[in-house]
Amino acid sequence: MKFLALFAALLCARDVASTPSSDLIDAITIHMQPLTISSAPASPLAEIKYNPSTLAAELVAFEAPEISPEDKLVRIGVYDPATSTWKSSTSVTSAESFSKGYSPTFVVSLDAQGGILGVTCKSGKIDAGQTRDFGPRVKVLKSGKGKLPELNRPIVLKEGKLEEPVPEKTLLQKYWWVALGVVMILMTTGGGE
Repeated sequence: MKFLALFAALLCARDVASTPSSDLIDAITIHMQPLTISSAPASPLAEIKYNPSTLAAELVAFEAPEISPEDKLVRIGVYDPATSTWKSSTSVTSAESFSKGYSPTFVVSLDAQGGILGVTCKSGKIDAGQTRDFGPRVKVLKSGKGKLPELNRPIVLKEGKLEEPVPEKTLLQKYWWVALGVVMILMTTGGGE
């Protein structure tokens, strides 16, 4: 009996521990380009494998970039070296995101069909007490339908009849209370002797 429980626990732990690489069906290479006056070419930064249906992802390769000290900002995205164009929307991040003491997290945004919308990078400072799992990470997000506005209930009219416009009130109907006040003041105040 104990053997069956131990065997079942081992099988569950093996399935939960990690996603097999065979399930990760798509791959992208993230490129980085320093934003300076002199246009430097985009260089590969990381390679990511992911599954658009389960949103599981794995960082296959990461090369820490060598950035010159005068470069403060870098552009990140999916770049096509053959056509020299960016295939996704790009994001700008600080060059310090890749310096020593920081742990970058790549966020890959997918559309509803699984196509790449863009790549962003955010980084956090590594805590001194953190001893493991401080390397670069990857997260895959899929865009969904936005929230729809809540509209008021439609006006229900009687069958076959259109809504009639409200007739405008006359001057006497609007200001009868003013005339009543003037008459009362005249009656209550005494006349001259």
